[in-house]
Amino acid sequence: MPSPSSRAKGRLGLLARALAHSLGPRRAPGAPATILVAHRLLLGDTLMLAPLFAALRRQHPAADIVTTCAPALVPLFAGRPYGVRALAFDPRQPETLAALYAEARRLGGFDLALVPGDNRHALLARALGSRWIAALAADRPAWKNALCDELRPWPAVPTALADIFASLAAPAAPGRYAPADWPAPPAAPFQRPAGPYAVLHVGAGSPLRHWAPAHWQALAEHLEACGLQPVWSCGPGETAALAGIDAVGRYPAFPGTLDLAQLWQLLAGARLLVCPDTGVAHLGKVVGVPTVCLFGPGSPALFGAGSFWSEAPFAAVGEAHFPCRDQHTLFKRVLPWVERCQRSPRECQRARCMEAVSLPAVQAAIASLLPELAGDRLSSDPDAASTVHVPS
Repeated sequence: MPSPSSRAKGRLGLLARALAHSLGPRRAPGAPATILVAHRLLLGDTLMLAPLFAALRRQHPAADIVTTCAPALVPLFAGRPYGVRALAFDPRQPETLAALYAEARRLGGFDLALVPGDNRHALLARALGSRWIAALAADRPAWKNALCDELRPWPAVPTALADIFASLAAPAAPGRYAPADWPAPPAAPFQRPAGPYAVLHVGAGSPLRHWAPAHWQALAEHLEACGLQPVWSCGPGETAALAGIDAVGRYPAFPGTLDLAQLWQLLAGARLLVCPDTGVAHLGKVVGVPTVCLFGPGSPALFGAGSFWSEAPFAAVGEAHFPCRDQHTLFKRVLPWVERCQRSPRECQRARCMEAVSLPAVQAAIASLLPELAGDRLSSDPDAASTVHVPS
């Protein structure tokens, strides 16, 4: 890990380069030859940039489009989705900044930079020689907005985040997603499950997004009865959650042992993915595996399929509105229509929103995606469909 002094030196260098590139007049490019998407988003948000990439490629078919992203996510771009190149960016790793500076010098800077999410990354865009920077408005504190040349408005009505990101490329529209648009990355060999299987990814970034162990156990037994081998999955820091569900190892498991490229391959071979509202759910949409996503603190309207993934085999299960899903901020912007909960386990001792996600509702969602599994083995609970939300 770099020392505090090296990190401070990197930040000062970033600021100096940004100031140097801020001199002189700036104007929006008519036909940019080089485009930068500057961010350091997490897995799910990075994958939700797909419609932005699609819209940019439609509007600028010959442009060299570069995106920054966390180093661990770079392998997902090995197949150059939408012709986009991914470069690692972590301000704590000076070598990533050095590589970005070198690439910016090679290209002569960028004609256009787009900043989804945190507008502080406009500083990075300017340091890389971006001549025009557009971002979403109303970030806080306000100094971050001053780094940008153009601020785009947020929608006034509920809109999926992926579609909001795509609005940065307006007036171009991204169309609809097709799995062929994002080629699978190469992956190191691993022992894949034999026969038809369903991936049950039980981990999440917060324990408030965890589903009850008894529900996971019952779902696994149900899928086994339907002829699908249940396969457990979780991230490296989520093994305790898995141990609380299947301590005896009844079913095969990948307890944080796969990298993202291997997880992609695991999902690509699956008949079904069931998981909480987390980055893996968005990976499921990109891969194209039928995905059932369990929504508790998060909003299906905000983090579901939206317009871009409207034709994807995706079902969101959870209450459309929940009483304590009452926080209205997104990337520090206050948006009245946003309904979500970002409370910590210390602030919320009981995730009633996840308790509201019933096993019959999940079974009904599975039946909607895989009709061949429907029949007497699936629940006929008349209340199940009321909590299943499949975006159009």
